Amino acid sequence: MTLRLDQRLWIAGPEIAVDWDLFDLVAGDTVAPLMRIGPRGRPARVEVSDSAFADALTARCPDLHRSDDKGSGGNLRLVVWSIAAGLSVILLAIYGVPAIAARLAPVIPISVESRLGSAVADQVDRMLGHPPVCDDGPARAVLDRLVARMAGERGMVGQRGMVGQRGLPGEPRIAVHRHAVANALTLPGGRVIILSSLIDRSETADEFAGILAHEFGHIAARDPMRALLAASGSSFLLSLVLGDLAGSTLIVATGQMALSAGYSRDAETAADAYAVETLRRSGGDAGALATILERVARDEEPDGVASLLRSHPFTRERAHHIRALAGNDTAGRHILTDADWIMLKGICRNVATAAPR
Repeated sequence: MTLRLDQRLWIAGPEIAVDWDLFDLVAGDTVAPLMRIGPRGRPARVEVSDSAFADALTARCPDLHRSDDKGSGGNLRLVVWSIAAGLSVILLAIYGVPAIAARLAPVIPISVESRLGSAVADQVDRMLGHPPVCDDGPARAVLDRLVARMAGERGMVGQRGMVGQRGLPGEPRIAVHRHAVANALTLPGGRVIILSSLIDRSETADEFAGILAHEFGHIAARDPMRALLAASGSSFLLSLVLGDLAGSTLIVATGQMALSAGYSRDAETAADAYAVETLRRSGGDAGALATILERVARDEEPDGVASLLRSHPFTRERAHHIRALAGNDTAGRHILTDADWIMLKGICRNVATAAPR
């Protein structure tokens, strides 16, 4: 094989005759005097062991030892682009996905949301340690009447309501579980999980009804569906960055969404307003939700009722706003009789022990 160097590199030999542009040539990683060269972006290579010829090539080819995909410059560009891509995904997960979820949630069919809610409910049950269901017959009947009364007053989607006071997308599905933590968890599909200590810590039926009506407000606004879409979408994007393509991040996120859904300040304010109007229409004390919020904020318990508010910021401000909305015209009203409230508080009487904290 013969190599000739002038304005181009000519290569001639048996069954080969090519010429390469000197400005396209790049050298591979070799040990002197061996030099392996070839045109950029093509697999063809030729090896030169003549040091004088190698020196001549180096003098004539300005980019011979520079590579777009090797060396410190190439590595730096690769690192910069990798960081930029990762940051783009993270920013999309933090800001873009929630915005998309807010637009998508209202158009998800109720049947689809119900199936998703069932799957999330199973996962939440596992994360809570499979707490026993409280379903004492007479107490359950009181709870069902209370739920039907409040849901009926607000109506279902399609019926006219106040501005910002939307109807429920379907009949709420309420489950009570024996548990030492006082909390209410709202899931997609109109599911609400009540942990029994919430009933124990409520001093009046109206306080409990106010919390329940607040969760109905989240259901009406499709907040759980929005939170699920945002959590799962963000977790999927982050799993791409972290390399967790098996989906464990996504699975954990859906359960965590339900256990500690931190809705926005506007969403909480809207749900509070929904609760006030629901209690007013249902014949209860519209300001009772403020009472339990104020008591919890004052007590600042590390567990128990405070768990209800751990992801609900601006507690005192919320209570003040609720009282302003409620006024005084419903003060002293009772949504349940004393007998029914005592009956409801015993909904777990047939369950022996509470689930551990």
